[in-house]
Order: sequence, then C-alpha cells, then structure tokens
Amino acid sequence: MQVTRAEYHPATGWTPALPADQDGPGTLVMAFGAWDLRNDDTPFASLRSAFPRAAVTGCSTAGEIAGPAVHDNSVSVAIARFERTPLRVAHTAVAGSADSAGAGRRLADALRADEAGQRLAAVFLLSHGVDVNGTELVHGLAAALPDGVRISGGLAGDAAKFENTWVLVSGHPTSGVVAAVGLYGDALEVGVGVDGGWHTFGPDRLVTRSEGNVLHELDGRPALDLYKEYLGEFAADLPGSGLLFPLSIARRGSSAPALTRTLLGIDEAQRALIYAGDVPQGAIARLMRTTNEQLVEAAWSAASQAAAGIGAGPALVVSVSCVGRRLLLGERTDEEVETILDHVPPASAHVGFYSNGEIAAAAPGAPSELHNQTITVTAYRER
Repeated sequence: MQVTRAEYHPATGWTPALPADQDGPGTLVMAFGAWDLRNDDTPFASLRSAFPRAAVTGCSTAGEIAGPAVHDNSVSVAIARFERTPLRVAHTAVAGSADSAGAGRRLADALRADEAGQRLAAVFLLSHGVDVNGTELVHGLAAALPDGVRISGGLAGDAAKFENTWVLVSGHPTSGVVAAVGLYGDALEVGVGVDGGWHTFGPDRLVTRSEGNVLHELDGRPALDLYKEYLGEFAADLPGSGLLFPLSIARRGSSAPALTRTLLGIDEAQRALIYAGDVPQGAIARLMRTTNEQLVEAAWSAASQAAAGIGAGPALVVSVSCVGRRLLLGERTDEEVETILDHVPPASAHVGFYSNGEIAAAAPGAPSELHNQTITVTAYRER
C-alpha cells in the first residue's frame, strides 16, 4: 500500500505534482476542497486527468485538513494505492430530508458486494451537507448492509454558511448528492475513533414534541424561546451562534452514549430549532459547552482510538471535524490536527475536512451514527 498527499492552491497549483503513475483500479483518491472552488474546474480537471481509473471521492468543506495544517480556498488530496483491496464508488441524488433513508438504501444496494464476491469491509460516506437528515441517511445505509461493515464519513461543509454544498461525482463538484466508496476484502485494517470534548450544563429538558430533526418543544415550551433564554446576548446571532452551544441527546433508559446535535437553522414562525440529525421525542436534552483544551484532548483521543485498530505501518488517515469546533478553536485550530499526526503511524497520509456533521461508531461494535461537534478519525491500512 502506497499513500501520498498533495495540495492545490489557486496561486501556486499542485504541491507536489499529482502522481499520475499511481492511477489504477486499486487507487483511492480523496479530495476535500473549498466550496468556492466549484466555479474553478482547474483542480478537478487535473484529478480527472491524472486518475481516470481510480476511485475518486470528496466534498466541499468549512476548512481543508492537509497533514498538520488547516487551509481555506484549497484542495487537500490523499492518494492511497491498495494492492489487495478492491474499491467501488457509488452515488445517488438525495431529494431533501425525507429522501435521506432512501438514499442510504440506494447506496447500500450499489455497494453490497464487489464483482468477485469479496466481503465489504468498510464504507466512507460523504453527503450533501444541508437539507438532509444525516441520522436517517446513516441508518438507511447501515440497515441495508451486512453486519460488521465499518461506516464513517461526514456531511459536506460550506464555510459555515449552511446554504449549499457539493460532493464529487465522477470528479465533478455536484450539489444535492450523497456518495460512498466501498472497500472490500480481508486484507484491509480499519481503525475508527470519535470524541467531542464537550460537557453538559443546565437542567435536563424533556423533548416533548419533535419531528425528525426539527425540535418543537422542550418541557412543553417552544424550543426556540427556551434556547434564546439560555443564549442571552448570543441569541441575536442565531443560527450561527448555535454552533457554540450544541444539544446533548440521551434516550431515557438507554446505556448508549449521548449524541451531540448541531443547530443548522431556526424556524421563527414555528418557534422551532432545526438540527443536523434526529432529536427523538421523549429523549432527554441538555445544552453543552467546552474549552479549547478539551477540544484538543478529544482529537488526541479520537486519533488514539483509530490507531489502535490498525498495525504499525503507514496508513491513510482521514479526519472529519465539525465546523463548530473550528469556530471555537480559532487560531488554535492547527493544534487539533497536529495532535492527530502525533498519534497515528509515522509516514501516514493525513487529510480531511471541517464538516456539517460527522459519521462514525461511538464505540467498537456499536452502530455508526451521525455526530455533531465531534472529531472522527478513520485509518485504513492493508495487512
């Protein structure tokens, strides 16, 4: 297995030059780019030309992770050439939140087994980042796949605008789609880690009325009204300021870890809050906050979890971190990605993006879920 990393910046082009000699059906190319580059086909045309036979996937971002650094207005690319791991890319349109589960099932139908009948080992999922229910997308995909498939990935970003995003389809930035790459066979090692670094505050609140990812009432009160009371001076900057105060969702009577939900929008007319994933009626909700130190420690934890699932050789390492974490970390954002490289095998190729949602299993053997305000790290390596 060979792993290589490259970056594209409009002023300087590719550094280093794209390794076209690594093209082939066993090559996986992951490309994460700034939303605004959808109008500049130069980097994507280069990828299509250099890797016509490879499995190419990628999406728009709220910041591109490239090794130990985070950039804007760039494309961060990893090229992994596998020797014994077949690959397949599938994509489908997603017609709004109501079609999310169906989109997941359609991807599963396309990925279930490769032509030679080899076992599907892992799926990396990239989704349109707005007007999609990430919870239902992941559940629809997982329910239609065999047990034991490791699912991770994320929802595309658009620099915290929450207006539109793109996912690569045949090397072209395309809005309104979800895409996934399947990795097959028994030679593949997969390590996945996820952590948030957030802690809850304030009283428990019962979700008394919700519909999917729309939260209408907490303790019988309009959710937006109650949320604005807690935010105080930050309420004027909603929905953007909601990234600083996500919601913890725990199912009553369940031992499963609580999920974190990021606010994507507000409905003033309905006095409702719109989240990136489901907020089940009857769940217990609490507000959350964090510190920069806790965010960086969470990245260390996620990287350590991922590294524990693979051997000691170089790996393809893909980090997906929430845009809200970047907004909080500010100038310290690089510390989050630097600590990841400190805890994965040397000479690994590290790429990723800041997202509108993160996808991973919260613990070994647990089902994959949509997370918000977390960092997930996925490591792929051939035995």
